[in-house]
Amino acid sequence: MRRLTGLTLCLLLTFLFVSCRSSRQVPYLQDTNLVNHMEQKVRQIGVKVVPKDLLSIVVSCSTPELAAPFNLVNPNADSAPQQYLVDNQGNINFPMLGEIHVGGLTKTEIENQIIDRLKVYLKEVPLVTVRIVNYRISVLGEVNGPGSFIVSNEKINLLEALAMAGDLTLYGRRDNVRLIRTGQDNKQEIITFDLNKAETVFSPYYQLQQNDIIYVTPNKAKAKNSDIGTTTGLWFSGVSILLSITNLLISILR
Repeated sequence: MRRLTGLTLCLLLTFLFVSCRSSRQVPYLQDTNLVNHMEQKVRQIGVKVVPKDLLSIVVSCSTPELAAPFNLVNPNADSAPQQYLVDNQGNINFPMLGEIHVGGLTKTEIENQIIDRLKVYLKEVPLVTVRIVNYRISVLGEVNGPGSFIVSNEKINLLEALAMAGDLTLYGRRDNVRLIRTGQDNKQEIITFDLNKAETVFSPYYQLQQNDIIYVTPNKAKAKNSDIGTTTGLWFSGVSILLSITNLLISILR
């Protein structure tokens, strides 16, 4: 009886230990007190334009007729500005101004560059507005609503992207969320985040860029379930084949 009681107690303690450990792995951004006392530097990093981006560029001034030659109108839509596709060299072909290099520049830098070049043609300082039309991110893996999402305000962080995808499932690993990013030179980076750690918000990759891909890896429980499902399916298939062969032999021997 004492051995049984001791064994039961050990199993209970083990269950409680595993449960506590698992519960500590679920909450996001732990150790917030430590982070709140850390010296924080404000990072003002604008989104940089990369090849294959679609840009909407609108030039305006007090005299619309003067700005009209610098605005392309989409013939398929009434008064809709035409979009500029950034080529592999990071250039666009702008009306009147010709080729402009925009790759690696922020929207503000592109606007200032165009304004400087328009001063030759316009007596007043024009207003130039640049927007990235195809700003999107993709979220895959163990989330409730995977997919690609258009970001209209061109600003999104990692947690916001996961929220758009319906948050992680119970099978998603909080300590192994991966970011796949294609840089200016078309080289890809793979960055791993640990959402359990609050210092994740200080990562230079926490603020996402256009065309970023987020992948949430499955935990061991999901992997085991997948293996069990595959093994069970193979087992049933094997049994079915053996039964078919047995029935065939019985029919022949009769």
